[in-house]
Amino acid sequence: MKYFSESIYILILTFFIFVVFNNTDTYANTFKYKISDKEFGNYIVIPEEKPKGVIFIIHDWDGLTDYEKERANYLAEEGYISIAIDLFGLDTKLEGFKDYRRETGALYANRVEFRKRIKKAIDIGKETHGVEGKNYLMGYCFGGSAVLEAARAGIDMNGFISFHGGLKTPEGQNYKKTNSKVLLLHGSADPVSGMNDLADLINRLEKEGVPHEAQIFGGARHSFTVSGSRDYDSDADKKSWDALKRFLSQN
Repeated sequence: MKYFSESIYILILTFFIFVVFNNTDTYANTFKYKISDKEFGNYIVIPEEKPKGVIFIIHDWDGLTDYEKERANYLAEEGYISIAIDLFGLDTKLEGFKDYRRETGALYANRVEFRKRIKKAIDIGKETHGVEGKNYLMGYCFGGSAVLEAARAGIDMNGFISFHGGLKTPEGQNYKKTNSKVLLLHGSADPVSGMNDLADLINRLEKEGVPHEAQIFGGARHSFTVSGSRDYDSDADKKSWDALKRFLSQN
């Protein structure tokens, strides 16, 4: 049982391992914990060989699903401890757009709570599965926005990666505390956060002296990495994944 100071304490309720062998040299864990009276659960995949580092993944607006778990599995095969973190809570109703808007809207409206959940999930991941090596934070759509929120909050990472995330900077925020390189992977036809938002963000990063890189996929729309969605673009999906792997190897 572990306790964290300040206004919130986190009680580690249970740590159980369900070993998943699927012809890979990895195994998967679910780690449950509480922030105040709300229960969360991080999905963790650990490679058999010595890890290269730790990658935290923040989910899309529909919560932590098989999509993020699959990406975590892929990254574990590349040699990283991969932790898909839960920002909504295990008992949260997530059955459709109304629920997704409620949960994301609540965090967008309360940036203190937003940052607190991100940081606590990362802190717990580092305490339970931290290794000597580098740490990265990546996310998809809402998760991409959350990655940028973490970057602005000054959370300590070796790199921040946003896949088709919301790029607008909230009023009163900036990137003065951002401590490592930012990679933006974005579609040129994204109707949610367009090229003007991207240009504004790049200008802000440049002004604050934050190392950054952007790769734009021509014609790709918002959720270009989500197979089965109307926006899925297999070419952009593959190229963005390759860009991620290059970024990890170079930073």
